[in-house]
Amino acid sequence: MDAQVRSVLYRVIRRIPNKNIENLLKKWNCLSTDQLYALDYTRPKWVIVEHVISFCEENRLNLKHITNLEMMYHIENPDQGIWHACQLTEAQDDAVCVELTQFKEQFKAHLHGVIRHISIKMKKHEDEAIWIRIAWGDNFSKPNHLKPTYVVHHLHTSYVFISNLMAKHKIFLCQALVIATKHGSIKDGHLSTRSLTAMRELLLRRYQQVFPNAHSRILQERNALPSHPCIGKEHSDHEEMRYLMSCEAFGHGPTPKLETAVYRLETRYRGNGNNTLSDREEFFRGVVRFSSSSLLDSLHHCVASGMAEGPVTPLLSAITQRGRNYFVITDKGPGVSSQASAQ
Repeated sequence: MDAQVRSVLYRVIRRIPNKNIENLLKKWNCLSTDQLYALDYTRPKWVIVEHVISFCEENRLNLKHITNLEMMYHIENPDQGIWHACQLTEAQDDAVCVELTQFKEQFKAHLHGVIRHISIKMKKHEDEAIWIRIAWGDNFSKPNHLKPTYVVHHLHTSYVFISNLMAKHKIFLCQALVIATKHGSIKDGHLSTRSLTAMRELLLRRYQQVFPNAHSRILQERNALPSHPCIGKEHSDHEEMRYLMSCEAFGHGPTPKLETAVYRLETRYRGNGNNTLSDREEFFRGVVRFSSSSLLDSLHHCVASGMAEGPVTPLLSAITQRGRNYFVITDKGPGVSSQASAQ
């Protein structure tokens, strides 16, 4: 086992929580029953790592086995690192007929054709997602397995999810994806997050985004309702309306766990009585960033509880409706009122 293989194995085992190591090693099926039994998972992590490495060397495991373990770990723990969404466009007529075998062959053939040293490994998960691990090299250096790119794609959908991709490799990956999926082009989806699960829920519409009916539950206020029946009914109607608006904008039930939304501003001043600012040729530029451990839940609560006035601004509801968390806000042009457009 060479130094690079040892390093990859070391990094993988170090990432796995002690409580999960045993199950993952069993699924890996590369260590014998006696070797698994000999491991003491209550020991410090560095001790466990050294024992696993020694067993792998004893079994003469190679890089193929180690990268397989790494992929298993990433598939079972998808919410790590920073994931970026891309959208395939201009689908060809036969794009819906692409099968897994055909996708694999064309994807690998293109990358092997443009890069001499590259390692590509694919796995199809139970949820029909294709997981791709790419270790990049070039015409002179071998693939770097310590910094692989991960790509996740569901066949016959227009979205691709990418993690840890260097700028110099982006064009090669995009070309391979376009060719293998039979599309005309691919573009940035303007959505990034640490949670691949949330990203897929949002873009593949796997969460409950429905407009509630007239019998939807009403939020309970901390304070007692006014005793007068007319005031009480009006208060209750306002509560229900706020709840309906929040559900329409951000979904009904558990929402995808996004952590940020970023708005980049490029606008002109359009106030009255200040010619100095109104006559400026340059844009006012700035960045507004919303952050929360669960941003959509926070926005949902702000609207439903009355902390934010309704109806919900399109700049916030666009997070779910357009599946993005990065927006550029610009003026529509000279002579137009101070409306802004999200690009």
